[in-house]
Parts: sequence; structure tokens; C-alpha cells
Amino acid sequence: MACTSSLQPRLLSSFLGDRFLHPANPLRPLLRRNPGTFHASVQLSRTLCNLADLLFNRRKQDDLLNNKRKRLRPGKVSPRLHVPDHILRPPYVNSRHSPGIASGPEVHDERGIECMRASGKLAAQVLEYAGTLVKPGTKTDEIDKGVHQMIIDNGAYPSPLGYGGFPKSVCTSVNECICHGIPDSRELEDGDIINIDVTVYLNGYHGDTSATFLCGDVDEEAKNLVQVTRECLYKAISICAPGVEFNQIGKTIHDHADKFQFGVVRQFVGHGVGQVFHADPVILHFRNREHGRMLLGQTFTIEPMLTIGSTNPVIWADNWTAVTEDGTLSAQFEHTILITETGAEILTKCLEL
Repeated sequence: MACTSSLQPRLLSSFLGDRFLHPANPLRPLLRRNPGTFHASVQLSRTLCNLADLLFNRRKQDDLLNNKRKRLRPGKVSPRLHVPDHILRPPYVNSRHSPGIASGPEVHDERGIECMRASGKLAAQVLEYAGTLVKPGTKTDEIDKGVHQMIIDNGAYPSPLGYGGFPKSVCTSVNECICHGIPDSRELEDGDIINIDVTVYLNGYHGDTSATFLCGDVDEEAKNLVQVTRECLYKAISICAPGVEFNQIGKTIHDHADKFQFGVVRQFVGHGVGQVFHADPVILHFRNREHGRMLLGQTFTIEPMLTIGSTNPVIWADNWTAVTEDGTLSAQFEHTILITETGAEILTKCLEL
């Protein structure tokens, strides 16, 4: 994900792909994945950054889109919530170093698989509950509070909280926000769409999932985007099995998105998950020629992000929130899956999502 203001690269629930991001602050470096490798390097690009500033600050375009939807603006962020001392915390919470991608896959024995099932089940239940809070007038900060309370009530830690300085317990990404939106004082409005990204840390294992919800009376274009994004995720999961190449995930998603002329965001990707929040492999959601095959007992996320218009993200000054360059809608769905002898088990599957 985008770097911190201290020039240290960081990652949250998605990672950067192989193209530049367009930050709001032209002096901040960017973490990018070098094509053909999984190593990150920091690069500066004043030209692209200044162009992003110009696009981001064009008030006539930003204030109203299609004469009906206001451009997303930052709200007031409340103080981070308390986690009881008895709850086990991930190592990065008390570390001064920014987390990175752990090398090597997350492959589990029987005990590890049962722990992953438990964390995945809780994440799914929390996400389902969070979806019930989506209605016009609800503040995204209220969703954060509800998610936070349910997670700690179940003896788990909200994985995003304190990850590389992230100030909240869940990501709430509204309308043109691609991912990593910070819950704040903004009230949801009739016709909004919102992705809620939940990760829990239970008994030393992370379960990671997200879904995009409809708020009130949503137009057909937005409904179609959300539905196709969900279909992309499930089609990708359906081809997973031991020995399958990871690049088949990107091909499957991209092929389906193309049928509806939706864009596929390249800069943020899926990842291995388990005892660490982010591990190998990096899962690309677009057509690619990366190498690597799925292993029996391996866990990772697939989390495609589709857009109606531009797939280029602009990073807000908070260094987390990623929005589409042109203000058009974006949707995302995510599951943590386990590779089994017969295919893939969805560890974060919920009956309603």
C-alpha cells in the first residue's frame, strides 16, 4: 500500500502492483512492485504527483458527479478504540517498524487449518453484522465501533488497528474509494455503495474478508458493478486447486470484467495470510505472467477491485485512502481461501454474502 509520511513503505489488506500510484502529496515516495519480482522499491515521480494534485483539486469536477453524486471528502476521524489487555495482539502492534510481506507461503498443518477456520468464521460473522449497519444516515465511524466491539467481545484483535499506523479497526470504502478508507464522521447517503474490509486476529491467526454493500436505493449501474465484482471473486476461487498457477486467478477475473467493460485495478492485490497478516504469494487480479503454483494446505486472499471508469488510484493525504482518479465508482469483494485436495475451501464464507 502507500507509504507512510516517514518515507517507510507499508501494506494493509492489499498491495501495490506494477504501476505508479498518484498521491495527493507530491513529495511522498511510493511503494511499487517491480515487474517479475516481489521486491518493493521506493520511487518518486513529481510529474505524476503534480498531475494527480491537479486532478484531485479540480473543484468543478469534484463537487458533483453526473449532477447527482457528490465527490467523497474526508470527515472527522475519532480517537482509536481501546482493546482489553488480555487480548493477544499481532507482533506489529507494538513495533516501530512498518510491516512488510513475509517471505514464504502460509501452509498449515491440521491444527493451523482449524485455527484458520476459526478466524475466518469470526471474520465472516463480523462482516455480516457490519452489513446490517449499512443504511442512510449511519456514520462509517459507527460501523467501526460496531465491528471493533464484536471482535473484542469474541476475544480477537482487529488486525488493521495499529497496522503501519492505521487508526481504525476496519476499512470502510465508499463509492469511488477503491480500498483502505478510514472510518470517519461522514454519514452514508441513499444510493451509496460501501466496501467493508474486516480482518480479525484470533488465537494467533488472521482471517481476512470484505464485501461491497448497497445503501438504500442504488442505481442499476452501481448494482451491476457490485454484482460483477462478486462474480469475479467466485469465478477465481472456482479454478483454485493444488498445482494451479496463480496467474490463472488474474486471467479469470480480467476475462469476466472485460465482458462488462469494467476496469480491473492493478495496484492493489491479494496475499498470503495466516499467522502473519501479509505473506507470499502476491495475488494479481489482472492478466499476468507471474510464476508460482498453489500448494495443498496453503491460505491466501483473493480480493478483486473493479471500477466503472479509471483504474488509476489517487492516495489522500492520510496516506491510506485510495480513490479513483476520475471519481467513478469502485467495488471489491474478498475471501480467505484454503487449498484442499479437491479445490479450495472458502474460510470466510457467509450465508448472506
